[in-house]
Amino acid sequence: MIIDAWAQHPTLRHVQDPIFESLRRWTNMPIPTAELPVGMTLGMMDQAGVNRSLISAWIAPHNVMISNDEVAGFVAEAPDRLVGVGSVDISKPMDAVREIRRCINELGFKAIRVLPWLWEAPPTDRRFYPVYTACCDLGVPFCTQIGHTGPLMPSEVGRPIYLDRVALDFPELVVVGGHIGYPWTDEAIAVATKHENVYIDTSAYTAKKYPPALVEFMRSHGRTKVLFGTNYPMITPAKALENLADLALGEEVQSLFLNGNASRIFKL
Repeated sequence: MIIDAWAQHPTLRHVQDPIFESLRRWTNMPIPTAELPVGMTLGMMDQAGVNRSLISAWIAPHNVMISNDEVAGFVAEAPDRLVGVGSVDISKPMDAVREIRRCINELGFKAIRVLPWLWEAPPTDRRFYPVYTACCDLGVPFCTQIGHTGPLMPSEVGRPIYLDRVALDFPELVVVGGHIGYPWTDEAIAVATKHENVYIDTSAYTAKKYPPALVEFMRSHGRTKVLFGTNYPMITPAKALENLADLALGEEVQSLFLNGNASRIFKL
């Protein structure tokens, strides 16, 4: 079994947003002109043997790229394959808390994701704290991005060390930092090692691009700390998994990486 911890089934608003122009330049990804069917995402999963994907909403300060209700609709088309991850507007704290409760209790989502670079604010910003409180109260992970940004936005807010303060203030909060933290991967490893409930996912990177320090962490004391992710549609599952065998993780570690850790953390 393979679980993708970070994916999107995109809307046209999402894939056409100018903020992703730099990513399109890197990947030569064409811009769709019509809404993409859920079956396309399922087909990409099938090509790589991915059983389940956590697909996320995208809520930015001034627009909603993928709404929570749209994610719920996508999940309803393939409930055995897709898992919802909600997002919220952190500038409206009480609305955000109410929406998190709706996402978990009514829509059946398994986590909440907010991206610091979209808000140009680090995870220690006071606007995030009601989100953390709600996630703790509901017992769901908070997912976020760590590392530099592909879009042309400031990267400093993605420094993994900010999660050290968050984990100290909310020791019971489960935090999953996506995109491996590069170029601060050592920081990400240090924070994940220090804090019981902090994890890393490998989204936005193919297996051959994992930093050696992360691979060594996965093979040793971090075997329960790293989750497979793609950041689909930026990277397809098949591309993300290329050269995985070259890492020589061993059967137990590879199983934890591809499904066991995500299954446990997201209670799938």
